Amino acid sequence: MTPNSTYRLQIQPDFPFSAAGEAVPYLASLGVSHLHLSPVLEAVPGSTHGYDVTDHSRVREELGGEAGLRALARTARAHGLGLVVDLVPNHMAAAPRHNRALWEVLRDGPSSPYARWFDIDWAAGGGKVLLPVLGGRVGDELAGMRVEGGTLRHGEQEFPLRPGTEDLALPELLDAQWYRLGWWRLARTELNYRRFFTISDLIGVRVEDPGVFEATHAKIVELVRDGVVEGLRIDHPDGLADPEAYLRELERATGGDCWIVVEKILTGEERLPAGWPVAGTTGYDALRRVDGLFVDEAGTAELAEHYRRFANPAGDRGGHWEATARRAAYKVVTHALASEVAYLTRTAAAVCAADPDLRDHAPWALRAAVRELLIRVPVYRPYGTGAEDVLTAEAAEEAKATFTVAEEAAAVDVVRGLALGRLGDGPDQRAFRTRFAQTSSALRAKSVEDTAFYRYTPLISANEVGGDPGRPAVSPAEFHAFCERLARDWPATGTVLSTHDTKRSADVRARIAVLSECPQRWAKLLDDVAGTPAPDGQVAWTAWQTAVGMGHPHGDRLAPAVLKAVREAGLHTSWTEPDAAYEQAVLDFVEAGPAGPALYTASLLAGELEPYVRANTLGAALLHLTMPGVPDLYQETERVYLALVDPDNRRPFQEGPPDEKTAVTRAALRLRRRYPDVFGASGTYRPLTASGPAAGHCVAFCRSGETVTAVTRLSLRLAESGGWGDTSLTLPEGRWFDAVDTGRAFRGGEPVPVADLFAARPVALLSRRPVPEENRAR
Repeated sequence: MTPNSTYRLQIQPDFPFSAAGEAVPYLASLGVSHLHLSPVLEAVPGSTHGYDVTDHSRVREELGGEAGLRALARTARAHGLGLVVDLVPNHMAAAPRHNRALWEVLRDGPSSPYARWFDIDWAAGGGKVLLPVLGGRVGDELAGMRVEGGTLRHGEQEFPLRPGTEDLALPELLDAQWYRLGWWRLARTELNYRRFFTISDLIGVRVEDPGVFEATHAKIVELVRDGVVEGLRIDHPDGLADPEAYLRELERATGGDCWIVVEKILTGEERLPAGWPVAGTTGYDALRRVDGLFVDEAGTAELAEHYRRFANPAGDRGGHWEATARRAAYKVVTHALASEVAYLTRTAAAVCAADPDLRDHAPWALRAAVRELLIRVPVYRPYGTGAEDVLTAEAAEEAKATFTVAEEAAAVDVVRGLALGRLGDGPDQRAFRTRFAQTSSALRAKSVEDTAFYRYTPLISANEVGGDPGRPAVSPAEFHAFCERLARDWPATGTVLSTHDTKRSADVRARIAVLSECPQRWAKLLDDVAGTPAPDGQVAWTAWQTAVGMGHPHGDRLAPAVLKAVREAGLHTSWTEPDAAYEQAVLDFVEAGPAGPALYTASLLAGELEPYVRANTLGAALLHLTMPGVPDLYQETERVYLALVDPDNRRPFQEGPPDEKTAVTRAALRLRRRYPDVFGASGTYRPLTASGPAAGHCVAFCRSGETVTAVTRLSLRLAESGGWGDTSLTLPEGRWFDAVDTGRAFRGGEPVPVADLFAARPVALLSRRPVPEENRAR
């Protein structure tokens, strides 16, 4: 069953299935059709997110177990709701004491039946798996190790022992294992198992193996077949060996009736592969288009110029997005992903050694070629026949130009040929092609999302997953074209504005976006708060924009977000090489400025901008709920929801008092529920164009000839230009009823003054059919 709308709940030990069941009546009253649950399979004890799966065969006991999940499904069904579940096929927790499959591999080595579960390069590790789990060098940690009951213990960590080694002296015992305990810093260069991005605590799973797929999916397939689960969100498909093949197998296993969307991040105008058997993406591509409508292009350019002067960003060639992103990619591929590059280099070298025509390519040249091509992949990963459009000949020539010896540059052709599958189809060739694609997605995520987004910050609302900080504004024509394509090609795709992974909630971004309409006011604010010195201009710029986005932030929420930002940026401190003095200076600045006495100045600006923030907040919400696709509401976002990056946005769900946004949300959701065909796969999308001096500030469309959505964009610029004037919007023929407010109706077929349309609020939702009183929002 395809949902008409979903509501994401972060299920965790502090908010288990039973708590979700208590919230069902309220959530059903909103008008959603399905609850969307974060991962529900067994995970590391205490995990607040569930992406560190430990056992695919069991529903997590801390959440209420399988009985609790089935009870939640029954409660939901009694209120007309189904369940969608977040599925994590790419990785598991790498903690042996919790992951029994990994435990057996570490105990029995490559002969273990579970060895096929993981991408372990046994040869690279000298026949051992490197476990980078120690706080220091192994010699310094020996005193903390002990053997008890046939188990090796180090603090709270536990490791299996190879049979017959229990009685050896400790140094000999360590040498006799199928694994090597090592300092955590060794992961960067010596790790020999595939992981999730750069997180060594999450080990990759080989679901491309039929036996592994069956073992890791039997429980979730059972839940789907039993009707407990009706939809699946597939986490990080780019990490899989062959995403399309995996999705086809999942479709077969679930019977083809399950609604499936993938967390595929599309870059720019990149399209989801047409052959994937899914309903679409989880919706970050929609997020970028909705957000972009409320960004002023000219104002953003002015902000960027002021940013370069004020922040003087370190080392990014003048503070330009493309240069910043490229520099971040070099750093990540050279440092954080060094072990992944080493694997690709070894594999390429093995191919060359076996081919007389390719011998004598120096390993250092192959390594350089791998790095240079990886950083030039403009999307998250190349796919099949489309790979040549990504790994272009132009990219190869640019990569060759970085070599000082022309003859060595030929290594680029070898690496590109391997990545495109042109140099044979043997085991090493296939391994290279697969791992190159997997590493590409890890590089993109770590260099763009987790580094460059924190280094280039003229308008931080644009620095969101799938976003383009170099071109954040989206025109109405671009938005309409995107929606028409969704309605035609992916009508049941997911759409989102806020998720557990967004760096700022939609409403925080809506507030910050207004700054693109008033760059001079923003510049004045920075002048007014200059008396509160910051460690550097970059952190001041970011912190003050965050404060404006939050309105009246609490220091205990703002400070961790700013500290995370400077660590991710890696310019003055980082997670692995922290500068304690700099970080303390950042915290002192936040306490004295954005979260302290100087906040009053920012609050004054926030108050002045409130009418325009309101237009952005309501406009983005209504577009999201009525555009093509299946809208996913993140928990608590039916009302104004101000949250920063995790863990701030992953707090347990709390039901709160309704506000104006709630009224608009309920009206839209109840229309979707009452008229599913209007918004479903058979529905149509038709842009409506306003006429008059302020026409560009009105974005409107009609769904299936039955509903009309109209919103105000760039409302501050609109007010400065004198308002709507005689701008009008001609509605389709017929009589149109306001779905939010009783007593308002409009006649179609003739111009309606936009000022009348937006008399009650800066958005309007109209229905051709009268909305029953009991269905109206309150």
